[in-house]
Amino acid sequence: MIKISLPDGSKMEMAEGVKGIDVALAISAGLAKAALAVKVNDKLQDLSTPITTDATVTIITSKDKDGLHILRHSTSHIMAEAVKELWPDVQVTIGPAIDNGFYYDFARETPFTVEDFEKIEAKMHEIVKRDEKIERFVLPRNEAIKFFEDKGEKYKAEIIRDLPEDETISLYRQGDFTDLCRGPHVPSTGKVGDAFKLMKVAGAYWRGDSNNEMLQRIYATAWADKKDLKTYLDMLEEAAKRDHRKLGKEMDLFHFEPEYAPGAVFWHDKGYKIYRKLIEYMRNRQQNNGYVEISTPRVMDRVLWETSGHWDKYGAHNYSGQTEDKKWFCIKPMNCPGCLLVYKQGIKSYRDLPLRIAEFGKVNRYEASGALMGLMRVREFTQDDAHIFCTLEQMEEECITTLKLIFDIYKDFGFEDVKIYLSTRPDSIYRIGSDEVWDLCENSLANALTRHGYKYEINPGEGAFYGPKLEFILKDAIGREWQCGTIQVDMNLPERFDISYIGEDGEKHRPVMLHRALFGSIERFLGILIENHAGKLPLWLSPLQVMVAPIVSEFDDYANEVVKTLRQAGLSAEADLRNEKINYKVREHSLAKVPVIAVVGAKERDTKSVTVRRLGSEKQEVMSLDEFVKALKVEATMPHLGE
Repeated sequence: MIKISLPDGSKMEMAEGVKGIDVALAISAGLAKAALAVKVNDKLQDLSTPITTDATVTIITSKDKDGLHILRHSTSHIMAEAVKELWPDVQVTIGPAIDNGFYYDFARETPFTVEDFEKIEAKMHEIVKRDEKIERFVLPRNEAIKFFEDKGEKYKAEIIRDLPEDETISLYRQGDFTDLCRGPHVPSTGKVGDAFKLMKVAGAYWRGDSNNEMLQRIYATAWADKKDLKTYLDMLEEAAKRDHRKLGKEMDLFHFEPEYAPGAVFWHDKGYKIYRKLIEYMRNRQQNNGYVEISTPRVMDRVLWETSGHWDKYGAHNYSGQTEDKKWFCIKPMNCPGCLLVYKQGIKSYRDLPLRIAEFGKVNRYEASGALMGLMRVREFTQDDAHIFCTLEQMEEECITTLKLIFDIYKDFGFEDVKIYLSTRPDSIYRIGSDEVWDLCENSLANALTRHGYKYEINPGEGAFYGPKLEFILKDAIGREWQCGTIQVDMNLPERFDISYIGEDGEKHRPVMLHRALFGSIERFLGILIENHAGKLPLWLSPLQVMVAPIVSEFDDYANEVVKTLRQAGLSAEADLRNEKINYKVREHSLAKVPVIAVVGAKERDTKSVTVRRLGSEKQEVMSLDEFVKALKVEATMPHLGE
């Protein structure tokens, strides 16, 4: 007999070799019906896998994050089976679960089209109704290679050849379809339900290498039930309306030139006003929190990034070139080395620490063309960067101070729901520094969070190559999550650049370096803001705050007087003096997301008033000009200045 411990603390004695489904049945028939897989001592496995030792067992259902991932992966196998049944000559390659769904890459001479989706989905529903048993089995490596070669599946055979000689080759069979996979999977095809939908088709290179052949990738989404599927599809529909690229064009904020400057933003006047306002806001916040600001060159000797380790890790993503004197220069991909050189100027004392140095540094990193996406993924961007140099004893307190600042900032922009991830050390081949240093840095971040009541999740292996980091995830108005700010603890770059301070004992000591970016990048944060607000930015952030529209040209002079009064009060205002009907003007400026439209005519001129129309509202309000200006001045004040 073995002891089975359950999540609620209860225990059961069961026969050795008991299966996960038997444990679920022993708890309740309802749980057994909902079960998709089982977690045994934190390891996910199929419900049919025997449990041979004492273990802590959790039954996984579609309500669990792991369960939804398994459901999606199993649905990808069903899609591959459907494609093979419809087009037997197609070769299957890989099909993982991803956020919100899954994809599968196929080798096919004739590209798939969205017109094929209906046929594939119908076949998938048929396979689900057949409720085919999904069984795992293993083969010796050479037998597995022959198995797939005999089926004409050369891609699967290639994957196996690249695995270690002693690797256990795990396969899953459902009906007449067999796939190479580690699993786990749901027990039968009927368990995935019918809450799935094929979304789009795209090209994808085999193994992501542009030197390899192009495959056909079908993306799909899958959910626990139709209600969740509908919620997701409704969210996508709403997201399309909020797309910052679409709104950026309508609002005349920016554009891109893929032919001449791929991944770089051409800011128009209105967009650049928002860009500058974000910098102004952050600059003010930083000055009030004891930061100094610097600016370092964009082109520097490549040796700096060799010293820092960035070149070895990301050299292929750097823009660099050789000058006539045979020196290699690099357009900076990050700001850290420049800031370190500024720190090294002059002797620093412990009395100078903590030293908080900010820089709005423009950086360039090569991203593959297919990865570029408006403001969200660019090759040239501006970081609201800062590096904090402090003693070991000050490190935790500086983390807490920065945490408070970042939450205050996100609140100002309307983001109340913020997740924190602690990203720990990557594999040894991807990092620098000793385990002792990594232990110290990771523990300091964890202590700073737990001692001050911040909840967080571990993101294993996702730290920077030089140190662990905190990542801040914002949830927007329609429930999407965005990774923005970071705080990184670094004891490696101070060592590599040999920076120091003089301690109370008169000896040299090595400072700790905290890297932090709170917006992350100005470009991406602005894109997130546009989509979060659907273009209806708060008044203080809007590039044009008031459009004054005279009913007819007879009132142009009064419209200009209103604009002059607003501008003298520090507000951004213009007058629309075109010979167009007032309804046309209101519609056009509403489309451009101008937050306030002030209509003026005879009554307004004679009473020194305006008729106010707010974006998104059909209501109108008549206000005296003085009252109007006074109210807008308060509303247009940056949030933290009005506290």
